[in-house]
Amino acid sequence: MAAGLWACGSRRSLLGCRRVTTEVKQSCWRRPHGANRYLLTDDVLRLQEFQEKKVAIAYQIYGNKDLYFKRIEDKLKENELVHKEELKKFLHLCQTAADVELAKTVIYRYHSENINGRFGEFKFGPLFIRLCYELDLPETALELIKDKTLIGFFCDCTSFNILMDMLFTKGHYESALEVLLEMRRQKIKFSRETYILGFAICYKLNRSESPSICCLLLDEIDMKAEHIPRQAFCFAAALALKQNDIAKAKSIFSRIMNTDSRICNNLNILIQAESGAMEDVLHVLEVAEETGTPHFVKKPEISEEVLAAVREKVKNNPTQCARFEKVYSKLQTSGQTSLLSLDDMLCQTPHQRKHHPIPLEQRKINPRTFRSLQSTLLAE
Repeated sequence: MAAGLWACGSRRSLLGCRRVTTEVKQSCWRRPHGANRYLLTDDVLRLQEFQEKKVAIAYQIYGNKDLYFKRIEDKLKENELVHKEELKKFLHLCQTAADVELAKTVIYRYHSENINGRFGEFKFGPLFIRLCYELDLPETALELIKDKTLIGFFCDCTSFNILMDMLFTKGHYESALEVLLEMRRQKIKFSRETYILGFAICYKLNRSESPSICCLLLDEIDMKAEHIPRQAFCFAAALALKQNDIAKAKSIFSRIMNTDSRICNNLNILIQAESGAMEDVLHVLEVAEETGTPHFVKKPEISEEVLAAVREKVKNNPTQCARFEKVYSKLQTSGQTSLLSLDDMLCQTPHQRKHHPIPLEQRKINPRTFRSLQSTLLAE
C-alpha cells in the first residue's frame, strides 16, 4: 500500500501514531519546549542572505515601494510583459501577506509568459519559498508548489527542501509528506537534504506506511550509490525502533560509516538494549566513563532517558542492575549525562558543510598529470 502511495503520490489519510508499550520507551522520543527543530543548515536556507538583499533593494528604491507595486499592477492590467528583474525586485519588496497575494498574481503571469522559454540560471522557486518562510506563510507556499499550472516554476530541489523544513519546524508533518510526494510527482531530483527530510518526516509521523516509504528511499540510495549523511540513517533506524522492528534498526544502523557522534552512541545503546544485549550495553557504558581518558578528549554524553530505558531492562537482574547503578553514578559525577532526549538529538541542525578553497599554489598543478599547468600548456 505504501509502495503505491510512493509510486502514484496519492494522498492518504494518516492514521494515529502507534502507541509505545511502556512509559520509559515513550520518554526516549519526547523533547522539552524550545528544542531546535531545524534540519537544514544556513547555507541551504540562506534566509539571512535573502533578508540582506531585501534591505538593499528597499534602499535602492528610496521608499517608493507603493509606486513600484502600482507600476507592476498597471502592467498586469495592460497585459504587458513582466521581466525577470522586475519579478526579482518585486519579491524582495514584499513585506506582508497582502503583498504576497499580489506576488502570486505576478508569478502566475510571469510563468504563463515564460512557460515555453527558459528562465536562465536564476530560479525563482527558492526566492518565493524563502519569502514565505520569512513571513510565516507555509500554506501559501504549499498551495503554489502543488499547483499544476505552475509546473516548472519550482524546478529545483531547494524549493521543496526549504518548504519541507518550514513545515517540519511547525510540526506539520502530514503537509511535509505531501511536499515530498509532490516532489516525486514532478520528478524533481532528490538531494542529500531531501533524504534527511524524508526520513525525518516518516520518523515523526510513525504511521503504518512509514517503514515502506523509508525502504523505498533506502533502495533509491542503493541504486544511486550516493553518500547520504548519517543523520538520515539515524532517523530511519529510530523509526524502526519506534515500530518495534529491532532487526531492521540494527541493519540500518550498520550502514552508518562513522558512528563517532552523540546521536549514534545513544541510538546504538538503545538498539542494543531493545535487542536484549545487556552485557554489550553495560560494557559500552563502562568504557564511556573510563577515567583514563585525557581531559582534552571529549567524553561520550548519554541521554538520561536512554539510561532510564537501560535501567528498566536490567531491573530484574540484580548483578546487571548493580553494575548499571555503579556506572550511572560515575557518568553523572563526570557530567556525561544529558537531559536531551533521543528525539532532541535527532532533530538538531546538522553541522554546516564547509567548502575549503583550493590554495593558489595547488591551482597551478594539473590534477590529472600532477605537472605544472604552465608546462602542460606549453607542451600542448
